[in-house]
Amino acid sequence: MDGFDLIIFDCDGVLVDSEIIAAEVESALLTEAGYPIGVEEMGERFAGMTWHNILLQVEREASIPLSASLLEKSEKLLDMRLANDVKAIPGVEFAVSRLPMKRCICSNSSTKRLDMMLGKVGLKPLFAPNIFSAKDLGADRVKPKPDIFLHGASRMGVSPDQTVVVEDSVHGVHAARAAGMRVIGFTGASHSYPAHADKLTDAGAETVISRMNDLPGVVAALAAWEGVF
Repeated sequence: MDGFDLIIFDCDGVLVDSEIIAAEVESALLTEAGYPIGVEEMGERFAGMTWHNILLQVEREASIPLSASLLEKSEKLLDMRLANDVKAIPGVEFAVSRLPMKRCICSNSSTKRLDMMLGKVGLKPLFAPNIFSAKDLGADRVKPKPDIFLHGASRMGVSPDQTVVVEDSVHGVHAARAAGMRVIGFTGASHSYPAHADKLTDAGAETVISRMNDLPGVVAALAAWEGVF
């Protein structure tokens, strides 16, 4: 392998520090609804999942009927918090400027939210128009299913086996591995927890970084290693 032809970035928790904000909003709503859960546990267990799928899992685990209004309430509260508080992950612009291959974003967030967050933090010009939302493919095609990664690679004209993904969640790593892509785990966002790197590795990430500035060197080293993971 002479190098990767495409690098795919997740957005939440990789490009923007939004997962901690989502964990704060969603843990408060679940606790209020009768399912007490702290912010750190929320991030550890559910980062990378859609709010809809989180609610379904909580209902299955706790046999607590959750109101459908929680879906809309969470979306409104989260959009307000993100619009005010979301920040870029430090080092993204540096890393992207030193990566020679094609790049795109593949996220579970909606196109509208991606546009708002990336526009607010000034990262949209680095990736537009190659910003893809799994929700545009259908509600049942979000991560941990591989669909959005396969869609991104197809749109970019690159084979999955020539693609590397940067992911912060176990669900995202599973999706990328299922798509036949290699994965670098990222633990540099505010929602990270003590066992984060180990969980990403167990899920299939070949290596894990906590600083975006380290990404170009790690991508180069990974491309040079042709071992089958």
